[in-house]
Amino acid sequence: MKKNIWISALIGLLFASMASAQDFTVAADGSGDFNTVQEAIDAVPDFRKQRTTIFIKNGVYKEKLVLPASKNNVTFVGEDKHKTIITNDDYASKLNRFGEEMGTTGSSGFFVFGSDFTARNITFENSAGQVGQAVAVRVDGDRVVFENCRFLGNQDTLYPHGENSRQYYKNCYIEGTVDFIFGWSTAVFENCEIICKDHGYVTAASTSKGKEFGFVFIDCRITGDAPENSFYLGRPWRSYAKTVFINCFLDKHIKPEGWHNWGSEDKEKTAFYAEYNSYGPGAAPMKRVSWSHQLTDDEAKKYTPKNILGGDDNWDFQGSLNPPPHGGI
Repeated sequence: MKKNIWISALIGLLFASMASAQDFTVAADGSGDFNTVQEAIDAVPDFRKQRTTIFIKNGVYKEKLVLPASKNNVTFVGEDKHKTIITNDDYASKLNRFGEEMGTTGSSGFFVFGSDFTARNITFENSAGQVGQAVAVRVDGDRVVFENCRFLGNQDTLYPHGENSRQYYKNCYIEGTVDFIFGWSTAVFENCEIICKDHGYVTAASTSKGKEFGFVFIDCRITGDAPENSFYLGRPWRSYAKTVFINCFLDKHIKPEGWHNWGSEDKEKTAFYAEYNSYGPGAAPMKRVSWSHQLTDDEAKKYTPKNILGGDDNWDFQGSLNPPPHGGI
C-alpha cells in the first residue's frame, strides 16, 4: 500500500513539474488554458525572443493549424505521441467555400511558417484516406525539429516545403503511399521508421539547383505492409532532386532498381540519388539504376546531421531536442 502511495506521489510530482515548465496548456476537455491548439498559437507574442512552450494534453484535436512566421521559438510538447493527435481531413481535390479545388498545399493540416519550431510526442494526421494528395504537415520555417512524432497519411503526407528551410526529424514515424515525403527543404531523418503502404514512392525531392543536400535518411528503417517490389526509394519532382540513404534497413517492398526518373531521361543527368551501406532484403546495390550512386567510405563521411544542417549560423539542432524551459510570457 505504501509503495503505491509513493508511486502515485511521484507521478503527481512529475506532472506538476511538467506543467510548471509550460507557458500554456491545451486540453480538449477544458482543463487547460485553451481548448484548441490554434488558440494557444495565437496567444504567443509575435517575434518573442524567448522560447514559448505549449503543452498539449491527450486528446484528438481536429484543427487546421497555422504557425505564422511571426511566431518563432515555439515548442509543442504532447502528453503521449499515440494519444495526442492533431488531425485534419482536407485533400487536394476537395472544394473550398468558393467552389475551387484546395490543391496540394491547401490540403495541409498544419502550416509551419515560424522558424525555430520544435515538436515532440505528437501525432500529426491527415485522415482523408486514399483520395490523392492530402498533406498532414507543411514546413517552411528554418531550424525546425520534430522528435518522437508520428506523421500519418497516404499520398503526400509530409511536405518539407521551404527552399531555405533546414529540418531535423529524430525517432519519428512517417507513413504513406505515393511521394509521401516531398519538397524543396534540406531535411535529415535520423533513427526514423518510414512505413510504406500499398505501393508508390518514398520520396519526391525538388531540391534547388546548387543545394548540397536535399533529403538524407540516417539509420532509418524503411518497412511497412506494402507488397514485395512495390516501392521506389524516390523520384525527382524537380530536376536537381537529391536524396541519400545512409546505413538504412530496406525491406522487401523496395524495388531492385531503387529509383525512378519520373519519365525524364534528362533528370537522370541532374538528380543525385545515393546509398551507403543499405541492408535488408530491399538492398540490391548491383541492381540499382545505373545513374544512381553507391557512396564510398570517404564520400559518406560528409553525411552527418551537423554537416548537413549546421549552416552559416552553426545551428545547434541537438540543443533543440531538449531546450531549457522558459516559464512566463
